[in-house]
Amino acid sequence: MANKRTLKKTINLICDELLVDCIAAIHYGVQHRDNTTALLLSIIRMQDDFIARVSHPEPGMPPKRYYGQLRERFSAQASELLDQVYL
Repeated sequence: MANKRTLKKTINLICDELLVDCIAAIHYGVQHRDNTTALLLSIIRMQDDFIARVSHPEPGMPPKRYYGQLRERFSAQASELLDQVYL
Protein backbone atom coordinates (compact mmCIF):
# COMPACT_ATOMS: atom_id res chain seq x y z
CA MET A 1 0.00 0.00 0.00
CA ALA A 2 1.22 3.47 -0.79
CA ASN A 3 1.31 5.97 1.99
CA LYS A 4 -1.66 8.25 2.71
CA ARG A 5 -0.03 11.27 1.13
CA THR A 6 0.47 9.49 -2.19
CA LEU A 7 -3.08 8.14 -2.11
CA LYS A 8 -4.48 11.64 -1.48
CA LYS A 9 -2.39 13.09 -4.32
CA THR A 10 -3.66 10.39 -6.67
CA ILE A 11 -7.28 11.05 -5.69
CA ASN A 12 -6.78 14.78 -6.23
CA LEU A 13 -5.11 14.22 -9.60
CA ILE A 14 -7.87 11.96 -10.91
CA CYS A 15 -10.61 14.31 -9.68
CA ASP A 16 -8.84 17.27 -11.27
CA GLU A 17 -8.71 15.40 -14.58
CA LEU A 18 -12.42 14.60 -14.30
CA LEU A 19 -13.16 18.27 -13.70
CA VAL A 20 -11.09 19.30 -16.71
CA ASP A 21 -12.85 16.73 -18.91
CA CYS A 22 -16.21 17.98 -17.71
CA ILE A 23 -15.36 21.62 -18.42
CA ALA A 24 -13.99 20.70 -21.83
CA ALA A 25 -17.23 18.87 -22.59
CA ILE A 26 -19.13 22.10 -21.86
CA HIS A 27 -16.95 24.17 -24.17
CA TYR A 28 -17.04 21.70 -27.03
CA GLY A 29 -20.79 21.18 -26.82
CA VAL A 30 -20.76 17.56 -25.71
CA GLN A 31 -22.64 18.28 -22.47
CA HIS A 32 -25.49 20.60 -21.56
CA ARG A 33 -24.74 23.17 -18.87
CA ASP A 34 -27.53 21.98 -16.53
CA ASN A 35 -26.24 18.42 -16.42
CA THR A 36 -22.63 19.54 -16.13
CA THR A 37 -23.19 21.72 -13.08
CA ALA A 38 -24.59 18.75 -11.17
CA LEU A 39 -21.76 16.58 -12.46
CA LEU A 40 -19.12 19.08 -11.32
CA LEU A 41 -20.65 19.17 -7.85
CA SER A 42 -20.70 15.38 -7.63
CA ILE A 43 -17.01 15.20 -8.61
CA ILE A 44 -16.10 17.70 -5.90
CA ARG A 45 -18.19 15.85 -3.31
CA MET A 46 -16.57 12.56 -4.29
CA GLN A 47 -13.11 14.09 -3.92
CA ASP A 48 -13.89 15.48 -0.45
CA ASP A 49 -15.48 12.20 0.65
CA PHE A 50 -12.58 9.99 -0.39
CA ILE A 51 -9.92 12.35 1.00
CA ALA A 52 -11.75 12.25 4.34
CA ARG A 53 -11.90 8.45 4.18
CA VAL A 54 -8.15 8.25 3.65
CA SER A 55 -7.53 10.42 6.69
CA HIS A 56 -9.91 8.52 8.99
CA PRO A 57 -9.94 4.76 8.38
CA GLU A 58 -12.60 2.57 9.97
CA PRO A 59 -11.52 1.20 13.34
CA GLY A 60 -11.27 -2.56 13.64
CA MET A 61 -10.71 -3.19 9.94
CA PRO A 62 -7.24 -4.25 8.78
CA PRO A 63 -5.59 -1.32 6.96
CA LYS A 64 -4.64 -3.35 3.89
CA ARG A 65 -8.22 -4.48 3.38
CA TYR A 66 -9.67 -1.03 4.12
CA TYR A 67 -7.45 0.82 1.66
CA GLY A 68 -7.91 -1.88 -0.98
CA GLN A 69 -11.68 -1.49 -0.77
CA LEU A 70 -11.29 2.29 -0.78
CA ARG A 71 -9.30 2.18 -4.03
CA GLU A 72 -11.83 -0.16 -5.63
CA ARG A 73 -14.78 2.07 -4.66
CA PHE A 74 -12.98 5.18 -5.86
CA SER A 75 -12.13 3.59 -9.20
CA ALA A 76 -15.71 2.45 -9.72
CA GLN A 77 -17.17 5.83 -8.84
CA ALA A 78 -14.63 7.73 -10.96
CA SER A 79 -15.37 5.47 -13.95
CA GLU A 80 -19.08 6.05 -13.51
CA LEU A 81 -18.60 9.83 -13.44
CA LEU A 82 -16.36 9.71 -16.50
CA ASP A 83 -19.05 7.80 -18.36
CA GLN A 84 -21.56 10.49 -17.40
CA VAL A 85 -19.29 13.22 -18.78
CA TYR A 86 -19.44 11.81 -22.30
CA LEU A 87 -23.09 10.69 -22.37
